[in-house]
Amino acid sequence: MIYNRRHFLTILASTIVVPQFALASGALDIVATTGMIADTTLRIGGSHVNVRALMGPGVDPHAYRQTRTDITSMTRADLVLWHGLYLEAQMEEFLEKLARRQPSIPVADAMPRELLISHADYDGRFDPHVWMVPKLWSSVAQEIARVLSDARPDVEYEFGANLAVFEAELRDLQTYAETALATVPESARVLLTAHDAFSYFGNAFGYEVIGIQGISTESEAGLNRISTLVDMLVERKIGAAFVESSVSDRNIRALIEGAAAQDHTVAIGGELFSDAMGAGGTYEATYIGMIDHNITTIVQALGGTVPERGMNGKLAVGS
Repeated sequence: MIYNRRHFLTILASTIVVPQFALASGALDIVATTGMIADTTLRIGGSHVNVRALMGPGVDPHAYRQTRTDITSMTRADLVLWHGLYLEAQMEEFLEKLARRQPSIPVADAMPRELLISHADYDGRFDPHVWMVPKLWSSVAQEIARVLSDARPDVEYEFGANLAVFEAELRDLQTYAETALATVPESARVLLTAHDAFSYFGNAFGYEVIGIQGISTESEAGLNRISTLVDMLVERKIGAAFVESSVSDRNIRALIEGAAAQDHTVAIGGELFSDAMGAGGTYEATYIGMIDHNITTIVQALGGTVPERGMNGKLAVGS
């Protein structure tokens, strides 16, 4: 028999059960959709969790669809943690139906609505890219700690202690961002990227953010959009644009070529981690390392002053 996506959704929908946590004494088996959630869960859960991330380096969560292996992993897990706020657009229906039979929790949905940015193109929805600001990500970390504590109340104290350590690192990262990004000349504080993933970043640190595509990579940039942005680059003499690890660089290169045709040079300022973290086993494959990399890369490209290897000297050379 061939099992397609609709078949699995039908199976899940047929069993309407209020999910309850099994109070296990062993490590919790957890599936997280994104690397950012997986890393944060590991930091808080410590030895009491086994975590698998569905989406690895370079994977676009806006477009990702669950595989058969993913479905098996999620249905067998003690907890499924996903971002929410319509980040996992292609998986949302499945994840919501999964929640009827087992704990499947959108951890960013718990954020206070006054902290979220709405978007004119997505009525009733919010920009999901809250991880771009450490101070905001702290709210998600707190929700993860709450969920873990509900599942394992016997080790709630350990989760709380681990959360406190992680939040202290988030505060240090926030301070590093504020200090380093302020060294960029005000006239150069323009962040041009492949898609609109940096609005929270821009609001928090005083940068103008221009995304070629919208907040979802599923939206396409037309020729008129590219042409308008080329004219803006030339007129405002913007000299740097940034590619993203999880988004094609096609549109960025079209901008650079268009500006060159008007005798204006635009350089690639570096590669940023927008929707996915760095390669496994590296500092950039942690939440702290991911954001450290972005901050350091942006400051270096736009003429500010920052340590070559980032906040803790852990960034890869040439990162």
